[in-house]
Amino acid sequence: MAPTIYTKFHTNLQPISSSLFKTQRTSFTMASTSNESHHLNPQQSSVGKIKRLVLTPEGRTKLNTYPDRDFYLYPRLVTHVDDGFISTLTSLYRQRLRPEMQILDLMSSWVSHLPNDVNYTRVVGHGLNAQELARNPRLDYFVVRDLNEDNKFGFDSCCFDAVLCTVSVQYLQQPEQVFAEVFRILKPGGLFIVSFSNRMFYEKAISAWREGTAYSRVQLVVQYFQSVEGFTEPEVVRKFPSKDDAKESNSPVGWIMKLLGLMSGLDPFYAVIAYRNFKPIHD
Repeated sequence: MAPTIYTKFHTNLQPISSSLFKTQRTSFTMASTSNESHHLNPQQSSVGKIKRLVLTPEGRTKLNTYPDRDFYLYPRLVTHVDDGFISTLTSLYRQRLRPEMQILDLMSSWVSHLPNDVNYTRVVGHGLNAQELARNPRLDYFVVRDLNEDNKFGFDSCCFDAVLCTVSVQYLQQPEQVFAEVFRILKPGGLFIVSFSNRMFYEKAISAWREGTAYSRVQLVVQYFQSVEGFTEPEVVRKFPSKDDAKESNSPVGWIMKLLGLMSGLDPFYAVIAYRNFKPIHD
């Protein structure tokens, strides 16, 4: 069943009447999920296919077994990482994303980490809470869908220049299938940026992530990319808080801000990046 897509801005539409989310529903065609949608041409029959499963059944389990859509039923209008992480991510986006790109912000929220002064052709959001997504000023459209229940996107193949996933990869129970879908909707040469830190909703993160280390989590995301035929070799970006940042966090003022919940601590930055290659990569 195709998800509902919400549009917030569309010059060809009549004025949108007031509603809970201040959005208007529009329909779209579910993209083909046949084998052809994963191929660049008939000779490259393995492109976009899952080569191997990374996680064991146990590694996919969560402590909270209730559906994720119930967990995210109410909006959480907070930031989940600190200012240093957000600044690093925005700088990375500025370096890697061009203004003319069409972007899918996967597992998005009410805030955007895209540079405020850069205009992109189209930014589509995805998430589990419509109220949060409706608050995001950078989204032209958004889609509400639980990827752990249905990991097929409702978009045509080769329609996005970039896909972003910020501090959410730890919740995917079928990451191999999701990464294969990302590959399908990326244009040849398009990139997928997965960023994360050491925070999580512990009860909703998969076992392989909860029980892992910083190093093993990076390697896990690298393996997600490597499990799909056709991604380039993943690039890993790391940035750790400086000594000056640590001093500020451990100062009396920083300690009080932490106590009041105004400072979250120092979040290390990790990103794994790969491109949809023009030709398949073979082991």
